[in-house]
Amino acid sequence: MNLDLQPDLPVTLIEANPILDLVAKTGILVLAGLLAFLLTRALLLRGARVFSHRTQNSFDDFLLEAGFFSRAALLAPALVFFWGLEFFSGLTGVLDRLIHAYLAVSVVLILAKLLDALSGLYRTFEVSNRRPIKGYVQLVKLFIYMICAVSVVAILLGESPWGLLSGIGAMTAVLMLVFRDTLLSLVAGIQISANDLLHTGDWIEMPAMNADGTVIDIALNTVKIQNWDMTVTAVPTFKFLDTPFKNWESMTKSGGRRIKRAIMIDQSSIRFADPSLKKRLMTVQHLAPFIEMRQKEIDAANAASGADPASPLNGRRMTNIGLFRRYALEYLRCHPKIRQDMTLLVRQLQPHADDGLPLEIYCFTSETAWALHEDILSDIMDHLLAALPEFDLRAYQRNALVDSRAAI
Repeated sequence: MNLDLQPDLPVTLIEANPILDLVAKTGILVLAGLLAFLLTRALLLRGARVFSHRTQNSFDDFLLEAGFFSRAALLAPALVFFWGLEFFSGLTGVLDRLIHAYLAVSVVLILAKLLDALSGLYRTFEVSNRRPIKGYVQLVKLFIYMICAVSVVAILLGESPWGLLSGIGAMTAVLMLVFRDTLLSLVAGIQISANDLLHTGDWIEMPAMNADGTVIDIALNTVKIQNWDMTVTAVPTFKFLDTPFKNWESMTKSGGRRIKRAIMIDQSSIRFADPSLKKRLMTVQHLAPFIEMRQKEIDAANAASGADPASPLNGRRMTNIGLFRRYALEYLRCHPKIRQDMTLLVRQLQPHADDGLPLEIYCFTSETAWALHEDILSDIMDHLLAALPEFDLRAYQRNALVDSRAAI
């Protein structure tokens, strides 16, 4: 008796459809890689935190802050992918290239985070304010990203990366045009660092770029300046090569901040000092020794020259503005907030027909902070302006009527 052969077992839908079989294997492999990444990242982060708390070295803290260990976990999926190649017998060559490309990208991303950690560690040293390296770190990142891009393309095409690099050499002119600002900024960064022109925290003033404030960041392409109105100006780094700017940092380091302010004197109030004015000013402590000494000097000079005292134009005479200028100088010399070891002048400037006679105060305060400096400046100018009437002088005000009581 003939027996019918048993029918074949039913074939599943996935086994019958190669495309679905490939998609299912790919999905399982990707899911396994994702799980490997998440598990490895959790283990690395936990272990790194425990290790960093037990050590006094701060470098591991910067590695954590930069996200180095999270990026390092990207290597775990590559191992899973290499293990799963045996399930893709017909696509081993293509998948092998994709995995090597993924591995190259992962290594570059990890190196970028390592550079960030090293940059953060460098900023803890005092030298980082004088020699910032953020621009150089960005340049190195740009370089390794370019190398990575060339390597990935070479891996996917199955070509040697040196051949691609030689082809890029023919595109140098195009690259120079594309990266013109970056190259100029690199040169500017080297010049700034070599000549010690700019540091983070410096107060700089660049009128052409409407920048006046503190440098908060120096990068490869831009320098960020926080202005005094709390806005931020981003100035291209290469602008510091061809645009004039003023760095006030040396003023801060010197311990003295300049006052350069003029009082406009009404020229019609200038006159010779009569005996009553001199007698009144002899009660001024800062001025009495000078008046006594100068009067003796003038009397001796007039006696030697035979000057006729009938007219004040004969011989030498003291003037009210001369006495005021000397008083202002002595007042500054006795001021506790004025640097006596720096330039200290009270001088007349070139008078203008419509602005009176400028009497300039030129000195340096011992306070360099803006608010304190302005407070000292205001106190000095308040005092000197209030002292003018004691010398029978008036401050000049254009188109202002002179108080008739001042002439009494």
